[in-house]
Amino acid sequence: MANPPKRKVQGGRVTPKGTRPAGEQFLPPEAKVSPAWVPILLFSLLAAGTILIIVNYLGLIPGGTSNWWLLAGLGLILGGVITATQLH
Repeated sequence: MANPPKRKVQGGRVTPKGTRPAGEQFLPPEAKVSPAWVPILLFSLLAAGTILIIVNYLGLIPGGTSNWWLLAGLGLILGGVITATQLH
């Protein structure tokens, strides 16, 4: 079985070189800068959540250990992770 002959296609530029309109250069977007309070809030929430979980585990919270304190600590850590997504 023979292969069919290849089609010959004219290749090359469609428009002449150097016909690009002036002023359409690519400008990169400006770098976003986070406010100073974002990293402070980020690390504060992470630290507070970690400390709350450790203090609950050690039983230093009045009223004894409770799953609600653990949940609150995990919530603070989650808040820190969510804040980290806003950091530029």
